[in-house]
Amino acid sequence: VAVKTPLQHVPLLSKRLANKIYLKREDLQPIHSFKIRGAYNKMSKMTEANRSRGVIAASAGNHAQGVAYSAKALGVKATIVMGENTPSIKVDAVKALGAKVILHGDTYDQAAIFAQEVARENDYVFVHPYDDANVIAGQGTIGMEILEQLATEPDIIFVPVGGGGLIAGVSAYSKAHAPQTKIIGVEAEGSACLSAAMEARRRVRIPFEELDLFADGVSVSQVGREPFRVVKDLVDEVVCVTIDEICAAIKDVYDDTRCIAEPAGALAIAGLKKYVAARKTNGKSLVGLVTG
Repeated sequence: VAVKTPLQHVPLLSKRLANKIYLKREDLQPIHSFKIRGAYNKMSKMTEANRSRGVIAASAGNHAQGVAYSAKALGVKATIVMGENTPSIKVDAVKALGAKVILHGDTYDQAAIFAQEVARENDYVFVHPYDDANVIAGQGTIGMEILEQLATEPDIIFVPVGGGGLIAGVSAYSKAHAPQTKIIGVEAEGSACLSAAMEARRRVRIPFEELDLFADGVSVSQVGREPFRVVKDLVDEVVCVTIDEICAAIKDVYDDTRCIAEPAGALAIAGLKKYVAARKTNGKSLVGLVTG
């Protein structure tokens, strides 16, 4: 159900930053996000008995569409709990795919707690957006494609971080097959749960009321248990960016591609720019994931 998305060289940003910059265009997936990879991988590996129970997921929007799209492809009944602040374009897209939508809470975490209650009451299978080995493996196919698409191994891959499923998958594959390639996580300052966990060497929870929701797709209070187990020894560094830096990156992506990335979708490019400026990096091969 997923497509092998282009790895696009971006001349304007490359020239400005004096590096060879490539964007992995996950916005070109059927649901305009990478989340279809992990959702389908998880659901396709479920037993027929579990699929017949129906699935439920909690999501700010992209995982919801991934689960709904996969459920439609597999003939599974799907219910999605989304935060009340979810953009209407995503709510409508999930409904159009045939899933039932329940709006609850202001953050992903509040929606997830409610979704797990509904799952217990109705015996649904909960499809986690990031804290699941099969979901992580599905997202890791992005790392596989990047290494196949570039003639030589990239110097650095910049990966946005919410709950950590994407960076766990990409870093696990990349470090196994291209150990010299650095993996840099990028977080929004208002939801930097991986940075906090890396510093403490254990998972840390950011209080709900302190979470910034601008980059709603990565607004998660605690990195997942399984992703953190994978990334804590594989990720080279985590960069945190401001809302202004995310907005500037949205414009940079548009200037080179005419794609309007959502804030979480442009996060890696914001981190790439900040890293290059701080390290005075030049002449390197850099990949940024445009995730939605």
